[in-house]
Amino acid sequence: MGFFDFLTEEIAIDLGTANTLIIHNDKVVVDAPSIVARDRTTGKIIAVGREAARMQGKTHENIKTIRPLKDGVIADFDASEKMINMFIKDIPALRKKWLTPSLRMVICIPSGITEVEMRAVKESAERVNGKEVYLIHEPMAAAIGIGVDIMQPKGNMVVDIGGGTTEIAVIALGGIVCDKSIKIAGDVFTNDIVYYMRTQHNLYIGERTAERVKIEVGSAIEDLEHPPEDVGVQGRDLLTGKPKQVQASYREIAKALDKSILRVEDAVMETLSKTPPELAADIYNTGIYLAGGGSMLRGLDKRISQKTDLPVYIAEDPLRVVVHGTGICLKNLNRYKSVLIK
Repeated sequence: MGFFDFLTEEIAIDLGTANTLIIHNDKVVVDAPSIVARDRTTGKIIAVGREAARMQGKTHENIKTIRPLKDGVIADFDASEKMINMFIKDIPALRKKWLTPSLRMVICIPSGITEVEMRAVKESAERVNGKEVYLIHEPMAAAIGIGVDIMQPKGNMVVDIGGGTTEIAVIALGGIVCDKSIKIAGDVFTNDIVYYMRTQHNLYIGERTAERVKIEVGSAIEDLEHPPEDVGVQGRDLLTGKPKQVQASYREIAKALDKSILRVEDAVMETLSKTPPELAADIYNTGIYLAGGGSMLRGLDKRISQKTDLPVYIAEDPLRVVVHGTGICLKNLNRYKSVLIK
């Protein structure tokens, strides 16, 4: 404990393509979409998070909405830095302080990230007053958040389906034994729905509408035990140019998402085929854990289970499981030192 430790605040960040979550004092204090709205004439950021998300697809030429992260990594350095900065300033406990505290941070990154992309995340964090910055791979954080004891000599398989990437990893002894990161995840599912509506119904819909349809009737299989009700989808008719509405059922959405989910299944199978035999034996007993927003697709656990012949479990709070794992690492830095990347 140094003399200036009272000036240091600890935060854990899950910097996601779709949502950014921040934990401070064991509580999730920020849970907002990773979107920034910028004024084109002045170059100023006018809104971040929910406020910017409301503007998405509804802006005029002087306002542009940007998603600073693409496929789990920083695509727009300047916008991402300002976004992180504004989110950190939004933390209630830090707003009251008259001195800007220096920050000890643990940030989540995809497992397939390159050195350059890693440095971009680190530099962004350092610019917003991060004095000590640690990075942790997403599947590792997800496993810790689920409650798996990652330090045991026992294999566990985690599939984290986020907004930009799907991370699949086999974890044992506090390390990733084999992993695969594919760029098929929530965003691709959303685009699949946009494409399906355009080709099957001649209806042009925006990203936000497709996202809503995915949440309300999204499904991975065509026969569910408790099917959701059909949902009205509004957009522009491509033939007449008039606004119109069509009804979409979960069966249609399952058809729309089928190809992308197949690729996720293939990636899971590929990772299993690379797993050492002793760990494969462990996974046979423990099953596969699903985390991330994509795992909330109805019937996805059933579909992966049928494909792999293994039991599949969805994390308790799939959207927040990664940030909770990151928060646990932050609290027990010494214990998880080997897992973190300094």
